[in-house]
Amino acid sequence: MDAAIAAVRCVEDNRDDHGVGTGGIPNVLGQVELDASVMDGRTLAAGAVCAVKGYRHPIEIARKVMESTPHVMLAGAGAELFAEWHGFEPAELLTPEAEAIWRERTLGGAPTGSNLYADSYQMYMAAVRDWVTLLHDRMLGTTNVIVRDQQGDIASAVSTSGWGFKWPGRVGDSPIIGAGNYADNRYGAAACTGRGEMAMRAATAYSIVRSMRDGFGLEDALRRAMLDLQDLVDPFAERVNVMNAVAMDREGNVAAISTAADTAFVFQRLDMDEPEERPRACVPLKQARSQQVS
Repeated sequence: MDAAIAAVRCVEDNRDDHGVGTGGIPNVLGQVELDASVMDGRTLAAGAVCAVKGYRHPIEIARKVMESTPHVMLAGAGAELFAEWHGFEPAELLTPEAEAIWRERTLGGAPTGSNLYADSYQMYMAAVRDWVTLLHDRMLGTTNVIVRDQQGDIASAVSTSGWGFKWPGRVGDSPIIGAGNYADNRYGAAACTGRGEMAMRAATAYSIVRSMRDGFGLEDALRRAMLDLQDLVDPFAERVNVMNAVAMDREGNVAAISTAADTAFVFQRLDMDEPEERPRACVPLKQARSQQVS
């Protein structure tokens, strides 16, 4: 768990990554809202936070929820109060670069001097008229980390700032155990990025692990999960890169898949000096249903 958290923190602190943590693209009101979750494959313990504002490392807060409360998820102001109570340091998450992107896409440029909150509803309605354009590839981003130690214990961690220009309070799959994150030492772990609403509807992360539980190999488990998505009706699934998943089986083998071609994932073993990038398998959303797993 320590290694998974440390890896995710690096991405949360990367101000050039506009899909996670500090520098994330804000919601339509210009507020950066963060979601994160962790899961311990030894015990199936899990912790998550969602719609958190003003804290740099939601992944750490999610771990604290798992380790110190009887709950799995805390949301919004409640999660922020929990973070304050436990001594997490507040931080400004909206960077000048992310704010510039937000202003250009939703306000059409530099500040006008108007009261943002008074005008927020009108601004939002103007923005959503062209939501398909707003929600383009650069405005989605999530980090998935799955780690297995030498004892065979697995931990998974997921963090995101979600869809750029999202409705305030929108929560995707990243903090939802079973949708965007799932880990079980007995079978393996999986985590998702992309169109979170699809993973929520199909319980994609859990479905991958469940397939491994049912005896399917790692690659077939991933493929079955992507094929499940083909039955979902989703007018926002027109983007090139809609859904991605990475998974590890209980032996530590790793693989990944996407509905888009030419995507990759990164892994590293203890005997490797540097991480290695590998291509993801691809199962397009519009692939014929006849191409099922045997």
